[in-house]
Amino acid sequence: MDLAGHQVETVQEVGWSGKKNGELLSLASKSYDVFITVDRNLYFQQNFSKFDIAVLVLVARTNRLADLRPLAPSVLVELSVLKPGVVSVIPRPAR
Repeated sequence: MDLAGHQVETVQEVGWSGKKNGELLSLASKSYDVFITVDRNLYFQQNFSKFDIAVLVLVARTNRLADLRPLAPSVLVELSVLKPGVVSVIPRPAR
């Protein structure tokens, strides 16, 4: 995804493949400010306030880059305001 000005690494790149969500958040909170995922279930499975990291859940048709790339402008906006322990969903569900 096109997130100019931000360091982006995948779970695979940092060697965390196979880790469960809670462990991933714990590991990521030691080195990163934001954890970006397409796992919509993560929102219901974790108590985010216990992690010193913000979480951004991307909702797209698939997890393919072609479907995620259009979300980049919204991601950049959220990255400027997210706080640790908070989860945000892009795009936000209709109310």
